[in-house]
Amino acid sequence: MPVITPFRRPARTADAPGTPAPEPAALPSLPSLRSRLAHWRAWRTRRPRAARAVHRTTTVLAAALVLGSLLLPNTVAALEPNRFARIPVEALIAAVLLLCLPRVPRVVAAALFGTVLGALTVLNLLDMGFTEYLGRGFNLVLDWGLLDDARSYVADSMGGAAATWAAVGAVALAVLVPVLTALAAVRLGELLAAHRERAARGALTAATVWMTCVALGVQTFGVPVATRSASAALQAQARRVVDTLRDEAAFARQARSDRFGATPGAQLVPELRGKDVIFTFIESYGRSAVEDPVMAPGVGRTLDASTKALEEAGFRARSGWLTSATYGGSSWLGHSTFLSGLWVDNQQRYRTVTAGDHLTLTKAFAKTGAWDTVGVMPGVQKAWPEAEWYGLDKVYDAFDVGYEGPKFSWSTMPDQYALEAFQRLEHGRERARPLMAEVILTSSHQPWAPLPELVDWDAIGDGSVFDGIEASGVDASDVIADATRSKEQYGRSVEYSLTSLTQWLERYGTDDTVLVFLGDHQPLARVSGAGASRDVPVSVVAKDPEVLDAIDDWDWTEGLKPAQDAPVWRMDAFRDRFLTAYGSVPHPTGG
Repeated sequence: MPVITPFRRPARTADAPGTPAPEPAALPSLPSLRSRLAHWRAWRTRRPRAARAVHRTTTVLAAALVLGSLLLPNTVAALEPNRFARIPVEALIAAVLLLCLPRVPRVVAAALFGTVLGALTVLNLLDMGFTEYLGRGFNLVLDWGLLDDARSYVADSMGGAAATWAAVGAVALAVLVPVLTALAAVRLGELLAAHRERAARGALTAATVWMTCVALGVQTFGVPVATRSASAALQAQARRVVDTLRDEAAFARQARSDRFGATPGAQLVPELRGKDVIFTFIESYGRSAVEDPVMAPGVGRTLDASTKALEEAGFRARSGWLTSATYGGSSWLGHSTFLSGLWVDNQQRYRTVTAGDHLTLTKAFAKTGAWDTVGVMPGVQKAWPEAEWYGLDKVYDAFDVGYEGPKFSWSTMPDQYALEAFQRLEHGRERARPLMAEVILTSSHQPWAPLPELVDWDAIGDGSVFDGIEASGVDASDVIADATRSKEQYGRSVEYSLTSLTQWLERYGTDDTVLVFLGDHQPLARVSGAGASRDVPVSVVAKDPEVLDAIDDWDWTEGLKPAQDAPVWRMDAFRDRFLTAYGSVPHPTGG
C-alpha cells in the first residue's frame, strides 16, 4: 500500500525578479446571524434556568415599558405613582387586534403601534419640559426652532460641553424610545400569540373590568382606574397642529387691521412732543417677584426705596399690571405683543406680524419724524432684521457698546453697563431731536447665577470692573437644580435690574424724560409657582405732571409697586391706550 505524505509548501527564501507576490491570507469572516442564533439556542439548551430568567425579565421589562408609556402624563406635576395604577384601554384594543392577526401582519402592527407609542412618549416628555419652562405644551408645528435656543441656553449657562452632551442625550433618547417601544410591542404580541386562548380570556376579563370601572366611576388613589390617556394625548397633539395651521390665516387677516395704521405722523403722540421717551423691558420681571413670599420682601423693599429716591429727584410714577402673551421665556413674543397691540403668543404669529407693516408703538414715534429712534439690545448676538419693523434707526447689539467685561451666564453684560453705554452713546449726546429708545435689560434672565453687583457709576469704564464679581459669583449648576435657591437668586436679579434702572434715571433723567418699563413675562414655573398668572408689572415714570395726568383714568397705583387690586390689562391693549392717552387720532386700516 503506497504511503501518502502530507503536502508541505516549500519555504520561500527570496522572490525572484518578476515573481508575483503571494495572495494575502483571507480575514476570518464575521459570524453570520444564523450562527449567532444557533449559538443562542445552544446556550439556552445548556443553561435553561438562566435562559428562562432572561426571557421572563425581558418580557416584564417590555410590558412595563409599554404600560408605562401608555400611562405617562405630559406634566411633571401629574407624574405620581397613582397615575400608573390604571387600566389603559389602548392596551386592551391592541391586544385584541394582535390576537386576530396572522404572524407577519401581527409583527408589522405591533411594531407600528410601538413606534407611535414611543413617539407619543417623546412628545409627552417635551410637553413636560415646555410646561415647566414656558407654561405650555410643545407645539409640533412651531417649536422645533426653540430646541436650538434651549441648547444655546445650556451652553451659555453651563458651558459648551454640557450643551453638547445634553443635545446628544436628547437625540439618543428621541431615537431609542420609539425603537425600544416597538421591540417591546413586538415581543408582547408574540407572547400573546403563543398563549392565544389564555390571552383572549385575559383580554375579555380586562375589558369587562375597564367598562365596569367606567360605568361606576371607580377610582384608586384619587384617579379613575379606567383611562384612555394615551389616545387623549394623541388627539390633543393633533388638535394643536390643526389649530396652529388654521390660526396662521386668521392672524394674518387680524394683523392687516390696525386702528392707527393710516394715522398721519403729525397726529401720532402729539402730547409727547419734545420728550425723551424710553420703553424698557426687564427680563422675567413678573407678578411673582412682587407677591411670592420668597421674592416679594426683597423686591418690595427695592420698589419702595426706588420710589422714594425718584420722588426726591422730582419724578412721579404710576403702576399697573399687564397679562403677557408668553410665560417663562420667548421674550420677543412679549416685546412684540406690547409694541404692536396684537396678541403674539407663538413663533408663527411673530413671523407673520414682523413680515408685515402693522404699526408698532416704537414705529409710531419714527413715523412722526420728530424723534430719533434707537434700540439697545445686549441680548442680540446675530443679525436682527426686525429692527426695521420696529422702526428703529439704530440698534446697539451685544457687540456695539464697547463691553470688555465677562458674561454673566446667558446675559452678555450687566444691566448697569448697558444703561451707562446707552447714556454715553445716545441719551447723553447733544441732539437736534428728542430720543425714543427701546432698551432690553437682561441681567434677570435665568439661570440667575452668577449675578452682577452694582458698582460706582464713574468706575464702570469698559466693563472689566465686573471681572472679579463674575469670578466670585455662584455657579449656575448649583442654582438650576434647586427650586428654592432659584427663587432667591431670581429675586436678587430683579432687585439688581430695578436698582440699576432707577439709579440711571435719578442720575441722568431730565425734566423731559418719560420712562415706561415693564416685565416681558413671568419666570419659569418652578420659580413663579404652580398656577401663577401671566401678569407682569408696568410703570410710567416722569417729572412733568402732565404726562401722568394724561393717564389718570387708567386708575393705576401711585409709585413703582402696583397694588394687588390694580387694573389688569392684556398686554396687547397697551399700545392703543397709550397712543390715545397722548393725543393720537385713529385712522384705521381694514383687514
